[in-house]
Amino acid sequence: MLSKILQSPVKRQNSSLWRHLSSSAKGSSSINDQLIETLSTEGEWAYCSRQFMAPLKIPVRGSDILNNPLYNKGTAFKIGERDRLRFRGLLPPRRANMPIQIKRIMQAIRNEEDSIKKNIILEDLHDRNETLYHRVLVDHMEELAPLIYTPTVGQACKEFGMRFRRPRGMYFTEEDRGHMASMVYNWPHKDVHVICVTDGSRILGLGDLGANGMGIPIGKLSLYCAAGGIAPHRVLPVVIDVGTNNEELLEDDFYLGVQKKRLNGPEYYQLVDEFMQAVRHRWPNVLVQFEDFSSDKAQILLNHYRHDHLCFNDDIQGTGATTLAGVLGALRAKGEDVNDLGKQRIVIAGAGSAGIGVAQVLMQAMIEQGRTPEEAKDCFFVVDASGLLGVEDDDKLSPEQRDFTRSEDGGMPLHEVVKKYKPTMLLGMTGVGGLFKEEIIRDMAANCERPVIFPLSNPTIKAECTAEQAFEWTSGKCIFASGSPFDPVEIGDKTFYPTQCNNMYIFPGLGLGATLAGAKRVSDKMLYVAAESLANFVTDEDLKVGKVFPPLSSIRDVSRNVAVEVIKQAMEEGQARRLVGKEIPDLEAYVQRKMYDPVYVPIVEKREVSI
Repeated sequence: MLSKILQSPVKRQNSSLWRHLSSSAKGSSSINDQLIETLSTEGEWAYCSRQFMAPLKIPVRGSDILNNPLYNKGTAFKIGERDRLRFRGLLPPRRANMPIQIKRIMQAIRNEEDSIKKNIILEDLHDRNETLYHRVLVDHMEELAPLIYTPTVGQACKEFGMRFRRPRGMYFTEEDRGHMASMVYNWPHKDVHVICVTDGSRILGLGDLGANGMGIPIGKLSLYCAAGGIAPHRVLPVVIDVGTNNEELLEDDFYLGVQKKRLNGPEYYQLVDEFMQAVRHRWPNVLVQFEDFSSDKAQILLNHYRHDHLCFNDDIQGTGATTLAGVLGALRAKGEDVNDLGKQRIVIAGAGSAGIGVAQVLMQAMIEQGRTPEEAKDCFFVVDASGLLGVEDDDKLSPEQRDFTRSEDGGMPLHEVVKKYKPTMLLGMTGVGGLFKEEIIRDMAANCERPVIFPLSNPTIKAECTAEQAFEWTSGKCIFASGSPFDPVEIGDKTFYPTQCNNMYIFPGLGLGATLAGAKRVSDKMLYVAAESLANFVTDEDLKVGKVFPPLSSIRDVSRNVAVEVIKQAMEEGQARRLVGKEIPDLEAYVQRKMYDPVYVPIVEKREVSI
């Protein structure tokens, strides 16, 4: 008990009190508990860490601190800090602690009806106080994640130029060719761990939004910080702006990107390659997450860089790993062995980067479980706009798509594939809203006791079917998860709880684990153990009510567990460069200590003192 008290942030000013506590450590636990509670929550010390925290030395003072979101605490600055940092009188006199600040922000958000207005409130907070912003997310993740990411981020991207207020992240264009190695030094932070980069060519299911796609890396990295525990000064959102083929944006007076048709061919890949070399030169251990690249580029870039760069594509690998976790959870919910994945018949609607990425990860999992590649391949029926992928179209398909062609029924429409092959699972990654018609869903239910139906396209209007439709058309028998959130569904006297198959369950923990380990690359086995860790986190109670993913309120625990398994796998592969020679008896506690916790820390001005 005494050790807990000694971890309080309050300075030990009353030495007689501390001597008394030291000599009576076996005293009344109730008194000690009350003292701990008072010291850690009362007044302006609320939400301050109980452990000793070395002060943050910053190179600015006065009003510059108030204008820097990484350092600013707003009205929570204590009187001593206002004097020491030379901005006394520049803030209102009342000092509000963090709980009061959180209450004010949440009240402002809940007073709004429109999701995009709520998003604006959060991004305004992001621009002025990053610590408070991430604390609000941590404490209210289930409520706020849909506002900073899917589905609201889609609208935020479409309105990006009109709503632009403050620069965040970096932009690289064709005009910057030959300058990128020096440009990266314009970024003020020396220790970047994670970069999220897009070229804006396939933003969610909305298509080519060009530079407006910056909203996606910003939203993803907010989740890295809040859900994955990566400190905000260690993340960098990036747009590689190679132009846009979106005619509206080419004519839009308020569009902030390059108003030219997109680069293609060698010039495009040379631009991306210079970017990759530049960021690796300045930050040799940085993890690069490719995000929302069009299908014709995404797999090519991933194949080129994945073996000698620490990188992954979230739409291909992140979606695949998250879907694998949901599928394993669905098998548990059905009472089947999770190692029987190779016994399923899986229809995937959508043969783009996401659909093929999911198929690749699921097939690799089947092989991990002991199936041959041929046996695993036979479980899949991949359908695109032209119908079932068939060998007769091999010359029109990518190498990755050709892995899933079938020798019979090439070109067969989706509803006929479902009727003939009687799948146990139907996964949608088409971006075509309402594609899963009533006939298709009813056929799924007629041929399978508990069909798995995952419409995974974003945003909500692009979902292949709604939760209400899936539960109604299967009489509540289906196991459902979706890319965008849906409300609970009531049918008769029963309530069904859809869960969101959201990549944020995987990528923050994957990034945390890979960077803490100092991994050289993201291996397929790392993705598999990440998915397995997520699937194992779902409780039996959740499965009983149809949930195949844990509540978002537990996301930091999920990320920690995923990171632990990724680090273990990196060690097994001989990739854990940062942990060589270290003895870590409790890896989970180690990861927990390394995770960024958004609380206010003491600040002092960094200055040279000469005598």
